Amino acid sequence: MDRNSIKKTLKGLRAGRISVEKAFNLLKDLPYEDLGFAKLDSHRCIRKGFPEVVYCEGKDSTHIKKIAGNLMRKKGPILLTRASPDCYNALKKQYPSLKYNKLARAVFLKRGVRRARKGYALIITAGTSDIPVAEEARLTLDLMGDNVKVLYDVGVAGIHRLLDKRNLLNKARVIIVAAGMEGALASVVSGLVSKPVIAVPTSIGYGASFKGLAALLAMLNCCSPGVAVVNIDNGFGAGYFASLVNK
Repeated sequence: MDRNSIKKTLKGLRAGRISVEKAFNLLKDLPYEDLGFAKLDSHRCIRKGFPEVVYCEGKDSTHIKKIAGNLMRKKGPILLTRASPDCYNALKKQYPSLKYNKLARAVFLKRGVRRARKGYALIITAGTSDIPVAEEARLTLDLMGDNVKVLYDVGVAGIHRLLDKRNLLNKARVIIVAAGMEGALASVVSGLVSKPVIAVPTSIGYGASFKGLAALLAMLNCCSPGVAVVNIDNGFGAGYFASLVNK
């Protein structure tokens, strides 16, 4: 339930259009709902402007089903990250309206999304292996109502591919850069534009990249100002932060 829904409920209660019992049923799960094994933050949308997002990896499948069922009864978009195909197939049987982004490994439902009127966030990847992380960011932005454009496979090994798209970079309001290996692309992009850049180190690369640690350290040591860095493979975190910047 969002701010407007709460205000409408309270206004209806005061005016006598809604019974005390109905108002209680609408508001009883605030600020959180205790499922025993989990405490769902039903107040999240009021505080943050977007509902709680569920991280599925490592969770019991029965628990995920119960959480999803709870979310389905509420309003607004649904996003379950790091969900396996098996997890989605199990949820789909019970909740057929749910969708799945295979690359992002995310279960979602685009419901009640208010689209931004202008401007867009741009997501860039160094290589095609970085696309799954970028897709997690893209889906997050999309569900948060942002306009999104992507520019994939323009890493520093062929920098002309990036320079050829300067117009796309210059018109974006915020840019996400996902890169593995040495993670140099974020610094290059930031040096070309005047808007915020959110760098996402990915776990792509050979042995000495240490599963994204090399890219993480390179991005943290970026000499170009205006770069913020999220955790390794954290496409969701990058997308969420980009939406806040974009708005």
